[in-house]
Amino acid sequence: MDPIQIYDTTLRDGTQGENISFTVEEKIRIAHKLDDLGIHYIEGGWPGSNPRDMQFFKLAEKDSFQTSRITAFGSTRKPGISPSKDKNLLSLLESNASTVTIFGKTWDLHIEQIMETSLEENLAMIRESILFLKESRREVIYDAEHFFDGYKENRNYALETLKTAFENGADCITLCDTNGGTLPFEITAIIKDVRKFLKIESSPSTTSLKIGIHAHNDCGLAVANSIAAVQEGVTMVHGTINGYGERCGNADLITIIPILAIKMGYPCISEENLKKLRKLSRYVSEIANMIPLSTRPFVGKSSFAHKGGIHVSAIMKVPRAYEHMDPEIVGNKRRVLVSELSGKSNIEYKAKELGIDLSDEKIDYRKIVNEIKNMEMEGYQFEAADGSLQILMQKFTDQFAPQFELISFRVTVEKNKDRPCSSHAMIKISVQGQEEITAAEGNGPVSALDNAMRKALGKFFTDLNLMHLVDFKVRVMDGRDGTSAKVRVLIESRDEESLWSTMGVSEDIIEASWQALADSFHYKLSHNVNR
Repeated sequence: MDPIQIYDTTLRDGTQGENISFTVEEKIRIAHKLDDLGIHYIEGGWPGSNPRDMQFFKLAEKDSFQTSRITAFGSTRKPGISPSKDKNLLSLLESNASTVTIFGKTWDLHIEQIMETSLEENLAMIRESILFLKESRREVIYDAEHFFDGYKENRNYALETLKTAFENGADCITLCDTNGGTLPFEITAIIKDVRKFLKIESSPSTTSLKIGIHAHNDCGLAVANSIAAVQEGVTMVHGTINGYGERCGNADLITIIPILAIKMGYPCISEENLKKLRKLSRYVSEIANMIPLSTRPFVGKSSFAHKGGIHVSAIMKVPRAYEHMDPEIVGNKRRVLVSELSGKSNIEYKAKELGIDLSDEKIDYRKIVNEIKNMEMEGYQFEAADGSLQILMQKFTDQFAPQFELISFRVTVEKNKDRPCSSHAMIKISVQGQEEITAAEGNGPVSALDNAMRKALGKFFTDLNLMHLVDFKVRVMDGRDGTSAKVRVLIESRDEESLWSTMGVSEDIIEASWQALADSFHYKLSHNVNR
């Protein structure tokens, strides 16, 4: 079985995604994480399009990468000029990247109606650009842009562009589903034809030619199309971390890699590196400032989560009864949710996971289950708030040791005619009998309360500066009550080692926010004590 090479374009194609942008320093940091994972090619950017990408290559050249080949991206020469005068091609050489990827047109619609040139000139652009780069001893990957759409409308010409790229020295030809509209069975049939064509029309050495796949996700099929391509002999797969990219995104390497390595047995990265997938996914989402997708296959928070009592009872006996693989292989972990659907098995498993001792014979499981179900009737949702659930179960079993107690707080919001609202909070807490009163401002009442809490607790505890709020959600439980409706506040927090969620429920949004905020600090401080 031929090994599969993974080509990552997060730093270029991934940044085409809405609201995603990386600084040069962030791109270098991500590149090192990709290198540590064992990615074969890292596309660093398009040096001919902007100074920032060129700066990346200058910094990367001075750096050291153990596994990955840093790759520069560009296009074939423009119509009507020689390669030696084309700024994009010259910038590829200036980047000093040992591997360059250039895209060329394969769809006659783009050639004649968008570029407004001839089909013959397009073939010359492909041929001369590849020869020019090969003369400088670069590994050349040729991206056949819009290949599948071009093939459907003009098969012979689309194949002729591939033949031109191959015969003039391209080391790999990547077939691109640029619009993301091709279906898996079409991918299979077309790649079969491509392989047949290249073997018939080209020299016997064709078998050494690498063929790649570059799929977009506009039909939700980028991963499926990439897998279908591999089944037809493709040996290089393009994609991005978390599937980031323009429109609906690119093929998600976080999903593709374990499918190839675990499900299909294709060598692509080592077993040891597979365990880094979840952390890499979270790392890139953090730098991109994108909330991690809970339902992301393999690495998502919910991808190995179990809610129904029957399911939980089964996985406690035989995990594979309801799991397609061991989550630890990709650095994830099994989670059991506690909700109105919970039974004794859920409570037992969750207690073990959260480190809560239920060995005392006086503990009544049914009472815990019933109390949780009653609270969920009131609007709590513990499956989304492990931090609050841990504190609640500790209280039920007399194992809760609060690190602080609230005495009182006051929050004021002031609005002047020509100025935006300003918020102030004053809080009084007790820590081991010692009282502390502090005040702080914030960008809203919850922010002010959070700042005042940090200021007060900072007198007694360290490392609170490492704790950050990641997400804040407010949900109206029943809109029929209007502004008097009960609300649920969910806060997600993180430090350098973990991520946790807490919540509060009340008719008063400030009270609900306080409950969630207080639980978040209790969770953080209790873990600091237990480390």
